[in-house]
Amino acid sequence: MNRSILCLALAAALAHAPALASQLDAAGADPQQNVVDFDAMVVTGVAPSAALTFVTDPRQPRQPVPASDGADYLKTIPGFGTIRSGGTNGDPVLRGMFGSRLNLLAGDGALAGACPSRMDNAMSYISPETWDALTVTKGPQTVLWGGGAAAGTVRFERDIPYFPEPGVQVRGSVLAGSNGRNDQVIDFAGGNESFYGRVTANRSDSDDYQDGDGNRVPSAWLKWNADAAIGWTPDADTVIEASFGRGDGEARYAGRGMDGSQFDRTSYGLRFEKKNMQGTLNEVEANLYYNDIDHVMDNYSLRDPDPDGMMPMPMASNVAHRTVGGRAALTWRGHHWDLTGGIDGRASRHSQRRGAGRDAYLAQPWNVDARFRQAGAFAELHWHLSDRHHLIGGARLDRSEAEDRRMHAGGGHGGGAMPMPNPTSGMTRSETLPSAFIRYEQNVPDSNLSWYAGVGHTARMPDYWELFSPDHGPDGSANAFAGVDPERTTQLDLGLNYKGKSIDAWVSVYAGRMRDYILFDYGMHGTTAGNADADIRGGEAGIEWRPAESWKVGGSLAYAWGELADSGQPLPQMTPMEARLTAGYDNRRWSAGALLRVVSGQDRVSKSLGNVVGRDLGPSPGFAVFSLNGGYRFSETVQLTAGIDNLFDRSYSEHLNLAGNSAFGYPADPVRINEPGRTGWVKLNLEF
Repeated sequence: MNRSILCLALAAALAHAPALASQLDAAGADPQQNVVDFDAMVVTGVAPSAALTFVTDPRQPRQPVPASDGADYLKTIPGFGTIRSGGTNGDPVLRGMFGSRLNLLAGDGALAGACPSRMDNAMSYISPETWDALTVTKGPQTVLWGGGAAAGTVRFERDIPYFPEPGVQVRGSVLAGSNGRNDQVIDFAGGNESFYGRVTANRSDSDDYQDGDGNRVPSAWLKWNADAAIGWTPDADTVIEASFGRGDGEARYAGRGMDGSQFDRTSYGLRFEKKNMQGTLNEVEANLYYNDIDHVMDNYSLRDPDPDGMMPMPMASNVAHRTVGGRAALTWRGHHWDLTGGIDGRASRHSQRRGAGRDAYLAQPWNVDARFRQAGAFAELHWHLSDRHHLIGGARLDRSEAEDRRMHAGGGHGGGAMPMPNPTSGMTRSETLPSAFIRYEQNVPDSNLSWYAGVGHTARMPDYWELFSPDHGPDGSANAFAGVDPERTTQLDLGLNYKGKSIDAWVSVYAGRMRDYILFDYGMHGTTAGNADADIRGGEAGIEWRPAESWKVGGSLAYAWGELADSGQPLPQMTPMEARLTAGYDNRRWSAGALLRVVSGQDRVSKSLGNVVGRDLGPSPGFAVFSLNGGYRFSETVQLTAGIDNLFDRSYSEHLNLAGNSAFGYPADPVRINEPGRTGWVKLNLEF
């Protein structure tokens, strides 16, 4: 699709949207017949729905161009960023924190990628539009969904489709855009008062994009997901559901030495819910899940091997990560309190095989290199001191184990060391990890203000990527398995919210100390993982002003700061300060909007330090990107939206980024990968 022609057509349509709306009303149509009460046509930002909690509908069209993966959609929420490596499957970062500091759940089950360098992080397997709700809790301010979540908890959820009478619900969308982007989504549910069935499926495809200078960036992808569920609903408050899902895909990465030629996912689930019970015991919920990831990386399916690079001949690596787990929780409700308590646990197994030559890995046996187990108990209490005063607190205790099944150490993430006998082969390490928080909330009398103050502590076991991917452990040891300590975070969160007739505003700030922060050091002989204390602080703020009916003007600001406590050296991989300014018109028939994203330069870097995905590449300049969107609601069931991202075709790159790979012609000196130039898209949503 010709990018310029598409963008010019969209610009003309957006510019004439308000005028067309006036013509429609002037034609004598009944205004009441033309009004449909919907949420915002195009999502450009999300405000908190409660203290530290953000809830949004990921099925809504979003700007920039609707997301192809979970990490891309999370960027709509202030405080989130992404470590970029090309067009899709970036790794999410919240408040400068990354990896298992961010608890990522899909359908209340843990989903973990398999690549030692996180090419296929958990959000790579999420298609946002096939989920009904996205809930984010920032900071260590809940214990209900797992421990160790210093940055926060992310939950993609699907609703229970209850049918009091026989019926069918159908949702779907199609998307077309620049660079060959085309997506299709279908969500079908049908049933009666006793049974239901639901199928959700999507396909997303894109070619390589062009940056603002017209240069092609290797970034193409093709991915699909299909999930089905069948449920028994003896009444409106009870459900037993069984589910099954599959998915696969491929993706080119400008910033990696290999591409992802397979992202195979197999998922099974079983859940039970009973709500609104008589008596103090009000709710019972339980679920079991099975997620199996089978991922292939190679340097020949989506590119040609680089004869002058580190892998001059065809090579492939096949990795798999299987996770089985479950959760059970009970909720009691009194006159002035709510208490939720329960248990959760999971076990996972990581395995791999590799080969030199095209598809040679298929003849190799699988080798299990790591096993993990976790079991936890939790309780969280909401005490309503009065209608305006609330006290929320919780505690959990986790027992975590990791087993090293590797025969050899070295030659891991960085590839800088020759394989050698593994001194920790067969070793199991166990940790008991406590987490707790307490938060006070108040609605200020005779005002539209509310505020909260909370302190939380969480401890987490080093994850697979921190124990098994580095070439060395602390003090140059053969590996990181025995030497990297658990990470402990204590953090204070404060916030203020204002909800008025024409203005809503909010601000949240935090400050914390991370004991034994797990840090990667990129040296000449590979990567070394170790511990260091770190201080963190920052915050987010937002405002929305409604100057007149159908009009909204708003903005948000996010800032994250961190440094190593002993040396004062900046903490690496910190997102720069970012502001989003929005303006929108929506008369419930026509809509038009604008988004200005402004990102400051980042000069607080530590070039030798980073995480398992990458390191700081040096200071980065700031940039500003302007985008437009518009839409039209034909009826309650059909809506058309469109957008132009990066309207002025700016050439820019994100601070959190991988260096371009030499196989695609990037220079040896690290160069960040540029983001897409001017991009147009059109999306049609249907709901029956």
